[in-house]
Amino acid sequence: MGQVIGKMVYHMKKYLQEMYRRKDLLVYLVFSGLKAEHRNSFLGYFWWVLDPLLRVAIYYFLVGILRGRAEGFDFVGFLVIGLMGWRWTASTMSRSAKAITGKAGIISKVYLPKLIFPIGTTFTQMVNFCFSLSIIALYLIISQTIPGMNLIWLPFIMLIQYVFLLAISMVLSYSAVFIRDIENLLRHITRLWFYSSPVIWEHGRLGPDYQWFVDLNPMASILNSYRNIFLYDAAPMFNKLLIIGGISLVVVVVMTYYYSRNEHKMIKLL
Repeated sequence: MGQVIGKMVYHMKKYLQEMYRRKDLLVYLVFSGLKAEHRNSFLGYFWWVLDPLLRVAIYYFLVGILRGRAEGFDFVGFLVIGLMGWRWTASTMSRSAKAITGKAGIISKVYLPKLIFPIGTTFTQMVNFCFSLSIIALYLIISQTIPGMNLIWLPFIMLIQYVFLLAISMVLSYSAVFIRDIENLLRHITRLWFYSSPVIWEHGRLGPDYQWFVDLNPMASILNSYRNIFLYDAAPMFNKLLIIGGISLVVVVVMTYYYSRNEHKMIKLL
């Protein structure tokens, strides 16, 4: 057993060393990914701000006005923070399915550790989320909402979400090489996850019979933690966030081993 673990650690160590030597490529992937998202659009980088604002306006009209949920609490702030946090998740998932398969032309000519691509994708979308924080800050200024000392936990929540999304990105990028239908299925999975998460509806809205589902949903804990520190001056949901982070780290380690051992299989299929 000890020899097996030793071999696993050895292969992963060599793989990570190779990735470190390619760190310049990782930086390039992040910057090129940021440029490519809105390269051909008229408004360019302004879409980083305009797109989430339009989403907030649409869902405020559909849910807040038509369904009458805008009364009784700060629904606009609730919606802004929920949609900003969800956007990071949805964009990471959609781009992860093509993180490796979309680079087949490069991979077939030059050897590159494939793990670089999902890492680059996740980090690129985290940078986009940082731009979205300006929208949250703007709303807090307009609504005269002053966050308290719990705002210091923002980097911690972002770190947990990054590790969580990195684990998802690694799984999706790896699986998409072997199962090309994942990209088609992912659109439906993402939509279902969106409507089953408290992005546009309040925590507890499903009632006690379905509360267990919300409690098991990682995005519920992440989004509610963001809302706690921005709107309610409350601490994040530490226990649940630590569980999400711990499980995600285990997935990251396991997937790193799979990447290091199956590089040759991935190259053949690409």
